[in-house]
Amino acid sequence: MNYAIQVIALILVAYLIGSFTAGLWIGKWFFKKDIRDYGSRNLGATNSFRILGVKAGIIVMIIDVLKGTLATLIPVWLDVPVNPLLIGLFAVIGHIYPAYAKLRGGKAVATSAGILLGYSPTVFLIVLIAFAIVLLLTRYVSLSSMVAVTVGFIASIFFKDITLIVVMAILTAFILYRHRANITRIKNGTESKMVFKSKKKITCD
Repeated sequence: MNYAIQVIALILVAYLIGSFTAGLWIGKWFFKKDIRDYGSRNLGATNSFRILGVKAGIIVMIIDVLKGTLATLIPVWLDVPVNPLLIGLFAVIGHIYPAYAKLRGGKAVATSAGILLGYSPTVFLIVLIAFAIVLLLTRYVSLSSMVAVTVGFIASIFFKDITLIVVMAILTAFILYRHRANITRIKNGTESKMVFKSKKKITCD
């Protein structure tokens, strides 16, 4: 198969994988709810936790992460000579602008993390630790996401991998842009916080 066709096919597959919005379909199939009508009206894991509960939220988060990982690993499995990060990036685009949900998707945090898990587990771990620390200190999921991806971008510089640096810069820009309303609410003191009420229940106040 022609190399250009292979790459275009991989890009399309990655986009369609990213377009599978788990929060939307799990909400509709199992809870008879469209989470775009509730909470933040976002299709990501955070709103799924808020509207569908902890178990569903965890499932959505895992699926969103694995979308990025799968899209990144497909060119490796198929031995197509293209940087897997570039293919994984289209899963993020699919998550933000999903073909199956009228281009109204999530904020790409989990799927971006999935790309890192598939390409650089070390940077993924750094991002995960940064996210966890900020979340425990502030209880802001949005702030934790923005700090984590920024830390990931800074960490990527030390790996001297130009593609990783460029993709991390793009992901950081995507995520900061998608959180612009959250930034305003944080400044105004009106942003919701994650509340750990017990081992079995996580809510947002």
